Amino acid sequence: MSDDGDDDTPRDDEHTVASTDSTADAPAPFLVAERVGKATYVGRNERGATVRIGPEGDDGVFSPGELLAVAVAACTGMSADSRVSWELGDDVPISVGVSRVKAEGENRYERFAVELVVTAPHQDVARQQRMLATARKAIEQYCTVSRTLEASAAVALSLTAEGGTAAPSAPPA
Repeated sequence: MSDDGDDDTPRDDEHTVASTDSTADAPAPFLVAERVGKATYVGRNERGATVRIGPEGDDGVFSPGELLAVAVAACTGMSADSRVSWELGDDVPISVGVSRVKAEGENRYERFAVELVVTAPHQDVARQQRMLATARKAIEQYCTVSRTLEASAAVALSLTAEGGTAAPSAPPA
């Protein structure tokens, strides 16, 4: 099991919904994006972390597509982390690059190209190859984000309007 906390085993602090048919029984969301300006949001979790989200190209924000890509990269690194550090030590430098490839003529990504880079210049080639093989297995088994994208997870959308006044029963004459 991965120690990155992003495996398929629910933890006590995770909120899960048994069915997507009814949102009435769903727990309050523990992740939220709140509008703070035109097309700009702040994402929050219940532990107090925040991230600014806005249009790609704007300064100081991640776009939703960038967040998705960085989630793939971070999950890849976190899933491989314990295997890599076990082979090469806790202080081994790891970076994960990711690029997005858009589907032509569609508003979606066709694929993500991910590269995990481990800097270990003083290790023998056999040990590096063993580390890469075990890291790949861990990523394929424990990276929840990649596994979810590969399985094409469904999105259950619910729209709610709050406040306002009652609409007139007939249009004014």
